[in-house]
Amino acid sequence: MSTIPLDYESLRLIWWLLLGVLLIGFAIMGGRDLGVGTLLPFAARTDEERRLLLNLIGPTWEGNQVWLVLGGGAIFAAFPPLYAVSFSGFYLAMIVILLALILRPVGFKFRGKIEDARWRAIWDWGLFVGGFVPALIMGVAVGNVLLGAPFHFDDSMRIFYTGNFFQLLMPFALLAGLVSLGMIATHGATLIVGRTVGVMAERARTYGIWAGVATMALFALGGVWVAFMNGYVVTSAIDPNGPINPLGKTVDLVQGGWLSNYGTYPWMIAAPVIGFAGMALAVLGLMGRYRWLAYLGSSAGIFGIVATAGVSTFPFFLPSSTMPNAGLTLWDASSSHMTLFVMLLATLVFLPIVLIYTAWVFRVMRGTVSGENLTKNPNAY
Repeated sequence: MSTIPLDYESLRLIWWLLLGVLLIGFAIMGGRDLGVGTLLPFAARTDEERRLLLNLIGPTWEGNQVWLVLGGGAIFAAFPPLYAVSFSGFYLAMIVILLALILRPVGFKFRGKIEDARWRAIWDWGLFVGGFVPALIMGVAVGNVLLGAPFHFDDSMRIFYTGNFFQLLMPFALLAGLVSLGMIATHGATLIVGRTVGVMAERARTYGIWAGVATMALFALGGVWVAFMNGYVVTSAIDPNGPINPLGKTVDLVQGGWLSNYGTYPWMIAAPVIGFAGMALAVLGLMGRYRWLAYLGSSAGIFGIVATAGVSTFPFFLPSSTMPNAGLTLWDASSSHMTLFVMLLATLVFLPIVLIYTAWVFRVMRGTVSGENLTKNPNAY
């Protein structure tokens, strides 16, 4: 008899929620940095303005990156089959994201090494790529989750991925990428408006308003598209406490199938509502120059949009477009009962430490960033 105080089903659901928390945490915290990088060549026109934006995110971006590392680690330890399929099938896309992310620390360090306008312009565009590309491709990845990935298992449970990088760039996936890019750009704009002043803040305000409106329109279009596209639905009985067996279920493709959860669990409708309401508040906050309202609104919008993808696809993590019954769900892609429990104990210890440390850092780094800060701080970028 198991001595673990939580049953297998509960642990699986807890880890599904924790993975969502980590991914949303990165989208909000890391999205600040990606959004500022995306707006860098447009909101900032002079060298001093661009230095202000670099020093706005420079002291905290590494800490914000922890959420992405924790998310990848959680997938590796809690859901090994998902890790194996996604990190091998989407390998090239992930390499592109990593190469783009590498441009950020390199750009921070090398941009100021030479006082030459062309040299600095090159690194400014490198920092733009470091924000724009991850924001876009991560959204494309979510779009491909809804479309299903081309993978299957053989009789010995070996995984075979039959797609390629360019197959990821389907119209719906690109739409999801634009939604991601829009919400990240809006979030970056609210940060710039909230912590800078002058003409640069006004430019960011304008870009943020347009990005927020575009995000809402594209998110609505995506919802309509999902209503008419095929979704994956498990039609066989599910044992939430059963052993891992990705091939032990029956899956059907149903038009509008991704919307079925909203009928089964009506509370899930809160996710898209928060997504729309948050982005609307961000736009209103930017228009009315209410800095905190804009920032909190964009954070809520990101929460709602990312959560919408999660609750719509539940219990799927990654459906298979070539072998539907091989799609990975929460119930057949998790680690063992004991592994999930031990990991939960570690998480209960270390996640609060991360949250407390992050809150302390942002409290210390609060306030407006101005040209005076650049002259007073010898360590400024």
